[in-house]
Amino acid sequence: MGRLGRSRLAIALGSLLLLAGVLLIIQAGVLLSVDQPVLAPSRNSGTQPTRLAMPIVEAHRREPARKIAQNLIAPPQLDPMELERVEPRPPLTDLGLAVPPKAPMPEDWREILLFRPVAASSAIFESTGRTVIISGVQGIDLDRTCSFHHVTWPCGQHARAAFNSWLRGRALSCLVPPDVERFAIAAPCRLGRQDVGAWLVSNGWATALPSSIYGKAQVTAQGAEMGIFGPPR
Repeated sequence: MGRLGRSRLAIALGSLLLLAGVLLIIQAGVLLSVDQPVLAPSRNSGTQPTRLAMPIVEAHRREPARKIAQNLIAPPQLDPMELERVEPRPPLTDLGLAVPPKAPMPEDWREILLFRPVAASSAIFESTGRTVIISGVQGIDLDRTCSFHHVTWPCGQHARAAFNSWLRGRALSCLVPPDVERFAIAAPCRLGRQDVGAWLVSNGWATALPSSIYGKAQVTAQGAEMGIFGPPR
C-alpha cells in the first residue's frame, strides 16, 4: 500500500471515530435530559444548576394498565384525590319508580257468598276457585285415627264426611279479603245464621284453637262424647 492509500485509510478511520464520538455525546445528552432532574440553585451560593433539566410531564398523566401475570392485567393505579363522587343516574324506565301494591287491610274485607262448597278435609272447603279454612278451629287430618274403648276408627275421614253431609252444597257466607283466589285464607263463615266453626267444634269434628271463642263448645263435645271424642259414627 502506498502513502496515498495509507493517508486515505487514516482519514476514513478518523471520520468514523469522530462520528462515533458525536453519537456518544448525543446519547449521553439524551440520557441526562431524561433521568437527571435539575438541581435548584442554592439560595446562599447563587450557583447555577449543573445538571440537565428533566422534561416537564403532565401532572395528571395516568399510568397505563400493566400486565402482572400471564393472564392477569392490573388496572392503572389511581390517586384517591382524583376520584370524584357523582350523583346516581335516574332510572332507565318508570318501572324503578313503582311502589309496592297496597296489601288488603281488614277494613277492605267483605262478606260474600261462596256457592257449592265441598269439604276438602275437616274445617277446610273449596268453592268457586277459593280454598277457605274455618278460622278459630283446628281441623282433623284425613289420615287421623281415633280410639274409643280400645276401638280404633278413621275419624279424619268421618269428620270430612260429616262436614260435607252438613253442608249439602249450600252457600256459605264468609268474610274474606278481595282477590285471594290463588291462596288459602282463614275466614269466619256462616251457614244461614249458624256459625260454621261453632258447629264443627260442638259436634266434635274440630278442636278449638287456644285463642278462639270455641273453648266451651269443645268442653261440651268432650262431655257428650261427640265426634272424635266418642265411638265410631
